[in-house]
Formats: sequence, C-alpha cells, structure tokens
Amino acid sequence: PNSKFTYQVFFMRKLWSSTVPGKDRQADIIFHFHQELPKLLRGYHQCTNEEAAILAALIYRVKHAESKVDIASVLKSLLPSDLLKKMSSYEWKKEIVRAYNKDSGMSPDEAKVAFLKVIYRWPTYGSAFFEVTQVSDPNLPANLLVAINKQGLNLIQPEGKVRRVEGNYGEKGD
Repeated sequence: PNSKFTYQVFFMRKLWSSTVPGKDRQADIIFHFHQELPKLLRGYHQCTNEEAAILAALIYRVKHAESKVDIASVLKSLLPSDLLKKMSSYEWKKEIVRAYNKDSGMSPDEAKVAFLKVIYRWPTYGSAFFEVTQVSDPNLPANLLVAINKQGLNLIQPEGKVRRVEGNYGEKGD
C-alpha cells in the first residue's frame, strides 16, 4: 500500500484473428504496436527499403519526436536488422527524414496506428514467429522461420524472406 511504484499489467495476444488497425485505437496504441515492433526490428517480415524508411519515420515519431535525437544514432532501433546494411547510414537518414516530413504534425499515437496500417497489408502481419532448425527435409534450408497467423502456418527462409511452405488450418500434412 505504501509503495513508491505504480504497476500496470498488459496481456498481449499471441495470435490475432480479427485485428484491423484503426478499429480499436486504444488496443492499437497500448498492445498491437508494441507487439509488432520487435518482429519488424528482428527482420521477420519481408519489407522493401521504401517501406522500411516509412516505418522507421513512424517509429522515430513514436520514440524520439519530443527529444529530436539524431536519427543516425538510433538506426538500429528504427530499421529491420536485415536491412541496416542495405544502405549507408547517411542514405537511411535521408530517406527516413523524407518520410518523417511527409507526416508533419502527426502525433506519436497516430504514428502507432499508421505503422500498423502499413504492416497490416503483409501476409505475415499478426504472426507468432519461431526461429527453428530443421534436419528432416533436404529440400528445405536448415534454418527457418515458422510464422503462425490466422491464415495458417508458413515456413520462411530467413535470407530473402522466401516463403517455402504455406498451409492453412484446413489442410492436413503427411
């Protein structure tokens, strides 16, 4: 009762079945953005450089808009890990600033919803991801990402995000 700290507990969904960004703004701001962000930064989604710059600008607005931290110093917290080396820090900063300026006046909460609306279009949106090593199928690479979402199960080759096997819940495997 005499504690100096206030605690909040958030329950996060592992698998979403009917989430549409913007439909439940509070859930988007409190839960969905924070659940999807680490998946993006780990490089689990297939993402173009242009999408990465747009998303990085939105993440920057959420995390650093008030402080105006130099973008180049926080690139690792803005971009998917597998895309960091695709362009120089200078080029990334230029693209992120361009995207950031297009959304001038957007609040951090609006940026969270906009972030979700971009990744919602991707087939891996809302997935629970698992990094696995497989040894039984010589036709598949040893290291795979397993993505489970409302569409079903996907086996994804991490390099290039090539979807190797897809199956919906109605299909039965061998």
